[in-house]
Amino acid sequence: MNKAMPISIMIIDDHPLFRKGLGDLIGMDPELCLVAEASSGEEGLTRALELKPELILLDLNMKGMDGLQTLKALKQTDLESYVVMLTVSNSESDVTAALRLGADGYLLKDMEPENVLEQIQIAASGRLAITDSLTELLARALREDARPRSPSEAGLTPREEEILELIASGMSNKQIARELDIAEGTIKVHVKHLLKKLNLRTRLEAAVWCTKNSPAG
Repeated sequence: MNKAMPISIMIIDDHPLFRKGLGDLIGMDPELCLVAEASSGEEGLTRALELKPELILLDLNMKGMDGLQTLKALKQTDLESYVVMLTVSNSESDVTAALRLGADGYLLKDMEPENVLEQIQIAASGRLAITDSLTELLARALREDARPRSPSEAGLTPREEEILELIASGMSNKQIARELDIAEGTIKVHVKHLLKKLNLRTRLEAAVWCTKNSPAG
């Protein structure tokens, strides 16, 4: 059996020292490979389209094109990269804004290095990466919006409910397709439908909602 290729990662952050430290951290894990760094949103967008990394670690507060603008631009392309915010800001407005724009995770820079590496590994495998202290904040933000309070109230089909539970457990579409033995394209359609029924925009929102609202949660 062939050894799996390292997961390609790109850092977009305007602090050279932080990029260096994060790059060194990533270099400690043979399963991860830093393929590019960018010091601005504009440069990051260009490099991402060129290199198509599997995971992008994105700072929030940058001069010029900030993290949210960069996130929005990345999500409007056909890139399949996971994009995880890695920032100092734990403000509810920043977290929820990133969530609404489709961030695949939200990590704080003040985490211990080993925790950062662990969360990078989680994100790189297609699972949802979020700093523990922010989970309740996200759940609160979701509760403030008018949303169904249970899968049955949302009118989810048994298959959609099953897929929602697997999303909440941290599986990517590819992993869910393998688990249920159906095509990844079919999973994407189911995910699109269940997000619409729940009045949610992203998988991360769905995972948080499921954790707080499913009968088992």
